[in-house]
Amino acid sequence: MKNKNLIRLTERFVKQVLKRAESGHDYDHIERVLQNAKKILKKEKANKSIVFLGILLHDIADPKFHDGDEKKAENIANAFLLEAGTDEETIGHVLEIIDGISYKGGHNQKEKMSKELQIAQDADRLDALGAIGIARAFSYGGFKGRRIYNKKIEPIEYKDVESYRNSDAPTINHFYEKLLKLKDLMNTKTGKKIAQKRHAFMTVYLKQFLKEMKGKS
Repeated sequence: MKNKNLIRLTERFVKQVLKRAESGHDYDHIERVLQNAKKILKKEKANKSIVFLGILLHDIADPKFHDGDEKKAENIANAFLLEAGTDEETIGHVLEIIDGISYKGGHNQKEKMSKELQIAQDADRLDALGAIGIARAFSYGGFKGRRIYNKKIEPIEYKDVESYRNSDAPTINHFYEKLLKLKDLMNTKTGKKIAQKRHAFMTVYLKQFLKEMKGKS
């Protein structure tokens, strides 16, 4: 990596891009994912700079907020990194993370992933679990104008990324359609360990939620 100040430059760039982002996908989210990655990197060997750059840039143009454009984030990141004088190998590796990090309704599982992508993916998915994951789910549901719960609408398996992106199902469905699946999709030992604890918290929350919805508690 030629530019020794690249991480700092990227932080400033991303803060500016995300200053008006939805609260579950803003720079606070990026900082939490970075903290998760640091925990994982204490046990896993990987190129830290690549992991950090991938995480910093992964949500600069999330398709959920950009008409489903799957390549916009990569294009913005590529232009930024080129202007910053970044070498092609580093850019390619960062773009791999941006392309592979998201869940996309379960339709984005790669057969081969670099260690850096595995760590970045785990770190990002951990932020979708536990107490913060619950808060983020309802924040996004409110942002999209979705109902909290509707007992008549069952969770489903989405046949493709487009149907997943366009879903207007209640927020509680999202727990069953994605969030509760994440602990079994972790790549690293550290990620799996943290995910188990956060998953357990979410299951307790959902039991209480459904009890209250049924007037039993």
